[in-house]
Amino acid sequence: MAKWHTEATDRLIRAIASVKDMEEGYILMEDLCTIKEIIDISQRLEVARLLIDGKNYQEITKLTGVSTATISRVNKCLEYGNGGYRAALEKIIGE
Repeated sequence: MAKWHTEATDRLIRAIASVKDMEEGYILMEDLCTIKEIIDISQRLEVARLLIDGKNYQEITKLTGVSTATISRVNKCLEYGNGGYRAALEKIIGE
């Protein structure tokens, strides 16, 4: 178990997993995060989608406005992470 996995983080993940629809998701996210944090998180997911689609850093920066540092961080997660971006994107793209 990772050091940051605590009862509190378990509750957070359960709360996110319990969301039943988009409206409920927006309500939870607006209470949990600032609008900037929500936008930043959504941009990271979009960067992951674009990297998986074969876009390069320059194209992604132009399309999203994110820094190359953010793109690099997401790319490292795609290459060496736990597969969370890919798993999430596979689920939502199939909708």
